Amino acid sequence: MRLATLRTGDGTRAARRDGDSYVLLPHADVGELLNSGEDWARAGATAGSERVDAAEAVFAPVVPHPNKIICLGLNYATHIKEMGRDTPRYPTLFAKYDGSLIGAGDTVTLPTVSDTVDWEAELAFVIGRTARHVPKAEALDFVAGYTVANDVTVREYQRRTREFLAGKTFEATTPLGPALVTADEFGGKEPDLEIRCEVDGEVMQISRTSDLLFGIADIVAYISDIITLLPGDVILSGTPGGVGDGRDPKVYLKEGQILRTVIEGLGETRNVCVRETRG
Repeated sequence: MRLATLRTGDGTRAARRDGDSYVLLPHADVGELLNSGEDWARAGATAGSERVDAAEAVFAPVVPHPNKIICLGLNYATHIKEMGRDTPRYPTLFAKYDGSLIGAGDTVTLPTVSDTVDWEAELAFVIGRTARHVPKAEALDFVAGYTVANDVTVREYQRRTREFLAGKTFEATTPLGPALVTADEFGGKEPDLEIRCEVDGEVMQISRTSDLLFGIADIVAYISDIITLLPGDVILSGTPGGVGDGRDPKVYLKEGQILRTVIEGLGETRNVCVRETRG
């Protein structure tokens, strides 16, 4: 099942893909569906009747206002090498705020304060039920599904301190979507999918999600020992090698460029880079 959050004339609505259209659900967004207290999978598969043509769908972030957005750094060997870092013993965690999230077709905001904006294609996943102290063997049962993300990063701000957050949560920089592909589509296993990032059609990153250093089950088990994961929480699993900051010379995003992030079977985000204007 593919779930999305669509923008409509009356605000956002959760929706289910059905052939060439989306069926609108009685929830404001996918996060609200997951937090509804009902059997969200059954409700998502059966509720609703009003339809929107898929070709006319306008996507909001698939979960617009998660309680938590948790990200992993240094989780592909190729990225660890290009950034000159040691292989971590434990997952490297940092956070984002929901103001950084944009839809699959929205513009990426290039901030006025820096020209060092970089791309990071990532497999994201969303929590489907409350998770605390979850054993690794059971961890995938707590995943609602998977989606596409790009952890667009302002490198200059990332490096100002030892903590990553400042460079990772700039306003309107992080595409998330277009849809949440539910975990049952992968037969209870971690997905092994091609992940790719392009800038103006040039492939910058290409890898497979199975190359993660810490897999999805590892991540859920580890984080759930630290804090309770809630339905709708979004986790970005890390990026493979090929980022602009790891190149010689370094390459960063420029106004007008098209950032495209594609994950096999999940879909793509396509975002035009636009320079921030101060009001």
